[in-house]
Amino acid sequence: MNIADLPAIQYTVWPADLHGHRFRVKLHIANPDPSGQVLQMPTWIPGSYLIRDFSKHIESIEAVSAIGAKKKIALERIDNDHWRLPPVNDPIEILTTVYAFDSSVRAAYLDSERAFFNATSLCLAVKGQEHLPCSLAITAPEAAFADHWTVQTTLRAAKTDGRGFGFYLARNYDDLLDHPVAMGEFQLVHWKSNGTAHRMAIQGCNHIVDSKRLANDLHAICSSTIELFEPKTKRAPFGEYLFLVNAVLNGYGGLEHRNSTALLCRRDQIPQENILFEESSYREFLGLCSHEYFHAWLVKRIQPKVFQPYDLAKRNHTRLLWVFEGFTSYYDDLQLLRSKRIDLKTYLRLVSDNWNGILRGPGRQKQSLADSSFDAWTKYYQADENTPNSVVSYYGKGALLALGLDLQIRAFSKNKQSLDDLMRLIWQKHGITLEGITENGLDNLLLELLGDGFSKTWNDIKVRYVFGVEDIPIQKWIDSNLVAVKLKPQTTLEKLKLKFGMRHTDANGWLKVTHVLDGGIAQAAGLSAGDLLASVDGQRITSARWDRVLGSLAENSNARMTFYRDDLEHERMVSLQSVPVPAQYELIPKKDA
Repeated sequence: MNIADLPAIQYTVWPADLHGHRFRVKLHIANPDPSGQVLQMPTWIPGSYLIRDFSKHIESIEAVSAIGAKKKIALERIDNDHWRLPPVNDPIEILTTVYAFDSSVRAAYLDSERAFFNATSLCLAVKGQEHLPCSLAITAPEAAFADHWTVQTTLRAAKTDGRGFGFYLARNYDDLLDHPVAMGEFQLVHWKSNGTAHRMAIQGCNHIVDSKRLANDLHAICSSTIELFEPKTKRAPFGEYLFLVNAVLNGYGGLEHRNSTALLCRRDQIPQENILFEESSYREFLGLCSHEYFHAWLVKRIQPKVFQPYDLAKRNHTRLLWVFEGFTSYYDDLQLLRSKRIDLKTYLRLVSDNWNGILRGPGRQKQSLADSSFDAWTKYYQADENTPNSVVSYYGKGALLALGLDLQIRAFSKNKQSLDDLMRLIWQKHGITLEGITENGLDNLLLELLGDGFSKTWNDIKVRYVFGVEDIPIQKWIDSNLVAVKLKPQTTLEKLKLKFGMRHTDANGWLKVTHVLDGGIAQAAGLSAGDLLASVDGQRITSARWDRVLGSLAENSNARMTFYRDDLEHERMVSLQSVPVPAQYELIPKKDA
């Protein structure tokens, strides 16, 4: 490829300092704004609703003329994330050094084992020219031990070598940001779902992964999801799809992209030769894959109107994350059931676990789903010791509402329609067309799908469960001919744990309180986050002894608690019988009830 064939905006990324965790990045701008070109580093990455200030990792930045003797050009810092060049008429280059040691899926990472980056962490936006095509050149590390490194990404390759290093093209800056890049040595798993090529590139596993099982399970999940949205054509909205997996000792999460996803998981969640692993852990990994894959439709193509376009300089608020994340959370496990990766009994247990977790959180009585979505930037993504008392998860309760809406649609239509039909309608109206959904967009969609007769039910759901804080009555809505709903039997120990309302961790042999829930025994005793619980009824407390000591208490007795705050001892006498136990449910297939 000749340099003359490249777009006017060109990025080059070097894994320059593997041991120091530094990328070098060059931005070539052929036609800078003659009045003074402004550059911007994104403050957040789409799909993760938190201001992250990626510019804080820029260690150095300079501007030089792109022609002649590379004369240095003054670069004015406007604020944390913006720079301005003086008026120039010739092409310029911006050279940056970026520190990269964030192993999450949201940023950039570089060491002697692997490299990973989202362009939001490395690539400055050329303000006013974000709509223009751009190129990305990825260079190989110079270290000899990196000779076997390859590149994994879904960016469109223009001219690359056999390992994937070279030139890639993006339609515009937004397209560049939507294709994460991984480098290193990978174990690859390939399959086709409905004729579309899929692959999983895995790093971090020390043993050979079970490619056959992974390919079989992921094929089933992906095919089921494609057919959910396109039951007639059975066509995916992309030409290829890539799962980028970083397997570590401890970690879990994912970030969606249009044609790919970046995943973080534990090594023991992936099936490998000669390694024992728990099926439940593997199921959790498959659920993560299912969740992020579903986002290729819902979030990446079907979007809130307010996200079009993303403004990466500030928070973008919507009250619809309960739809985009909650509905996805509902379908991620449902697709495991439909693809026969789990059975009905397992699926219902997963639904019950989510439902019961919501019922244990006092925050559900204070924050609505709409507010949880809107406040994600400052509450959900900036959790603290009081979060369980003030926040409800738009993931968990959103998934429960999706189930409730599915049940209500089925009941109203006498099982002729379901939430699947609503998803397909949303796809046709807002996914294929890429026309964003307004904040009240579901109203018209449900009206079109079910007619005016469903409006009263939908309005009631919105008032009570979306904008209100009432508990979703799944026990009333579920079809009792198919599924039995029972109060979950609880041992004395389980009841006491619920009554206690306390979360904790280990701290040098002490039991350290991390969260105290409203209305629980721990709060009545005066415990606060950061306290060290020393004893209960004269019995020494540690994390290892917590169950044993709690199990020795009579459910309706009093107990003396001793704890330390700022190295000062406190003692309290509390009643174990005055605290109500939150209702907990179990869902059982009717044939097993």
